[in-house]
Amino acid sequence: MDSNSPQPESTPVPPSSDPLTNQFTSLNDLAHELTSLQDLANRGSWLSIVDKVNRARSLSLLNTPHDHLTYLAYIALSLTKLRRFQEAQTELDSLDDFNSHHYRYETYPKIYHDRSGSMVPFSLRWLHALLPIKLGNRQEGLDRFYLLLDFVREKLNRNGNDESVKVWRKREVFVVNHIINQHLSNKELSVCIDLIDALISRGNLDPVLLSKLGYVQMQIGDLDGANVSFGKVEKIASESVENESGLRNLASRNKALVYLVGKDYLSAVREYDECIERDAMDYVAINNKAICLMYLRDLADSIKVLESSLERVPTVALNETLIVNLCSMYELAYVNHSDNKRTLNNWIARVAPDDFDSSCTRV
Repeated sequence: MDSNSPQPESTPVPPSSDPLTNQFTSLNDLAHELTSLQDLANRGSWLSIVDKVNRARSLSLLNTPHDHLTYLAYIALSLTKLRRFQEAQTELDSLDDFNSHHYRYETYPKIYHDRSGSMVPFSLRWLHALLPIKLGNRQEGLDRFYLLLDFVREKLNRNGNDESVKVWRKREVFVVNHIINQHLSNKELSVCIDLIDALISRGNLDPVLLSKLGYVQMQIGDLDGANVSFGKVEKIASESVENESGLRNLASRNKALVYLVGKDYLSAVREYDECIERDAMDYVAINNKAICLMYLRDLADSIKVLESSLERVPTVALNETLIVNLCSMYELAYVNHSDNKRTLNNWIARVAPDDFDSSCTRV
C-alpha cells in the first residue's frame, strides 16, 4: 500500500538513506500495525480499514509523521474504493503541499536518523490525481496525472539505484496506463498511441502496454500494426526465463482477440481454454470465453462457464463486468430471470468485498 516504503526482510540491516531500498524486520516497523492494514486491504475489507484508522486516530496511536501519512493514505484509498469520493477528497485536503518540508524524513532526525527524502506514499499522489476525475472534474484530474508522470520521470532520470529504478519504472507504466484509460474513454486514440510509443522509445517494453497499443490499433482499423504489437508481446512471453503463466496468458488473450474481431469464435475459445488451463483464475479469459460461446448461440454453456468460475474461485471471478454479462445471459435465457439474478445477488452479498458494486445485477 505505501509504495514509497521498502519491503521487509527476514533480518534487520543498517538503515539506508534511500527510503525505497531501506530494509526493516517487518511492516510494523514502517507504521503502526501496518501488517494488519495490509491484510485487510488484500481482503478488500475497506470498511474495516476505515474503522481501524478512525480508532487509531481517536486513541492517539499514531505517533510519527509517517504513521499519520500512512494511515491517511489507507483511509483515503478505502473511501475511494467505497465510492465515497468527497470524503476521500476531504482527507487529502487536510494535507499541505506534498513537497512541504513537513513530509521529509530529514526534517525529523531524532525519529528517522539517517533517512532522507519524501515520506509521502505514492498512493496519495495517485489519489490526488484520480479524485477530481471521480468528482466530475476530468480535466483537472488529467492535468494532475500528467504532472505526476513528470514527477515520476524526474525520479527516474535522477535515480541510479537499480531497485529504485525498477520501482519508478513500474510507477511510470502505472501512471501512463491511467492517462491512456482517460483518453480511451473519450475516444482520443491518437493520443493513446503517442503516449505508448513515447514510453517504448524510452526502452520500456512493458507487455501490458504493448497489448494496449495493439488494442488501440485495432480500434482505428490498423490490424497489421496490432499484429506487430501482439507479436512483440508473444516474443517477450516466449523468451521469458520465468515462463510465467500470466505473461503467456496475456499473449494468448491477444491472439484470441484477433480471432474474436475476425468472428472466428471457435479459435478464440481454444485460446481462452489454454489460458484457463494455465490459470484457472484468469477471469478475463473466463469472461471472454463465455461471450464467444454466446456468439456461437451456445447460451447454456456460456452461463455454465461463468457460474462454474464463481463457484470455483469466487474471490477472483467476482468481477462487475463478469456479473453484468452473466445477468444479461440470464435475461436472454430464462423467462423468470429475476429469480436467478436475485439468487446471485444474495450470494454476492455474502462473499463480495466491501467495494463490490452489487447494483450490477440489476435486481
